[in-house]
Amino acid sequence: MQPFAWDALKRVLITREVRIESLGQQYGLVSTVTFEPQPVPFDARIVLFGDRWLHTMLQALDPDFGELFRIAPEFVDDALREELGLSEYARWIAGMASRAELRPFDRAAVARLIDWSAREAADCARLSLLGRRIGDLMTEADRWAARAGAAFVEARHLEEALEARRARSDDLRRRMYEMVLNHVVLIDSAGAVPAQVNGLAVIGSGEARFGMPTRITATTRVGDGVLVDIQRESHLGGAIHTKGVMILAAWLAARYSALSPLSVAGSLAFEQTHGEVDGDSASLAEACALLSALSGLPVRQSLAVTGSVNQRGAVQAIGGVNEKIEGFFELCRARGLDGTHGVLIPADNCRHLMLLEEVTDAVRAGRFRVVAVNNVDEAAALLMLGGEGWPNESEIGRVKREIDERVHRRLNTYARIRTRHAPSERGPRRMKG
Repeated sequence: MQPFAWDALKRVLITREVRIESLGQQYGLVSTVTFEPQPVPFDARIVLFGDRWLHTMLQALDPDFGELFRIAPEFVDDALREELGLSEYARWIAGMASRAELRPFDRAAVARLIDWSAREAADCARLSLLGRRIGDLMTEADRWAARAGAAFVEARHLEEALEARRARSDDLRRRMYEMVLNHVVLIDSAGAVPAQVNGLAVIGSGEARFGMPTRITATTRVGDGVLVDIQRESHLGGAIHTKGVMILAAWLAARYSALSPLSVAGSLAFEQTHGEVDGDSASLAEACALLSALSGLPVRQSLAVTGSVNQRGAVQAIGGVNEKIEGFFELCRARGLDGTHGVLIPADNCRHLMLLEEVTDAVRAGRFRVVAVNNVDEAAALLMLGGEGWPNESEIGRVKREIDERVHRRLNTYARIRTRHAPSERGPRRMKG
């Protein structure tokens, strides 16, 4: 950030002495010679701290960097829970409280802090090592304990601190959910509609992150296999989202038209979104919307979907799974949970689940469901199953077969129409003579 500072640092490390001179003399801009202090011997070690991207950039752009800074250790943000050990982690928490002169944390408070740390690490098998964030929460919980006149910091004081944090950064989330509940932004949570799926997105505002449902729709018609991503065409789709749609198009063609031309054109859109959409976590919802448009089977709006899809139709893990589930749960709770609501997530994301207590309570009571799926077929069958109940394996298999039959039938119809209306490829006859 300071001009010439990097060159000066390298010169000191190479010559092992510090020279005090003006920039004008250093770069030959001043011809007159003035008195100069003698060089100061330099005998010290320099340790640089920075982000990984900065280290990579310096290695690529400065040939001296690798010679001057040969050791490059990495500091991790989290570690495996079993490697750290809960007792060791609890002692670390106690040490932080002692150094900051906070009240002691009781057993329940330490347990709650460990749960929160696992949520910060986005993995129930890992714990966060971000001391500043953990220390800030401990300090705030200590103030709530002081306000209550308690000798120890208890779990309820941590909950009050976390609730206060959410309240301080809640304005954007509250306004967006008000628009949904007031039908300014259209999101259904009941009934069944063809080619319309509830996707899930994560919105960040500073350090606050929250999940938000979004409506994804699809249309199909006779065409030549082109899948139009409206977000990309309107320059509102990021590169990763574009890649996800292209993979989805490849899966659709390989699955249903491997030996014949794909005679369908489709369009995908995120309705009522006015900013850039990026990431591939909506590709599972987009695939189900396309299958619904082709099969004509309606999609249950009491369910939301998240997950990315590969070219083989397998569902892959995504980020922000906790926030996404909680976002749809909050909307359904505001409208009234009736046991039909839930979220479909990739099976590989199960280890990342660290949900809020109100969500886990609703799941235990059967008022809300979190269902893991492994492939597009499972997700589509759950979304397009008629009725309000939850199916068994035989029912899922039946719906899978019905979806496949309907999609093949529609694609065959498109192919016949395209062939009938296609112009002749034969050229003019050549006369002999």
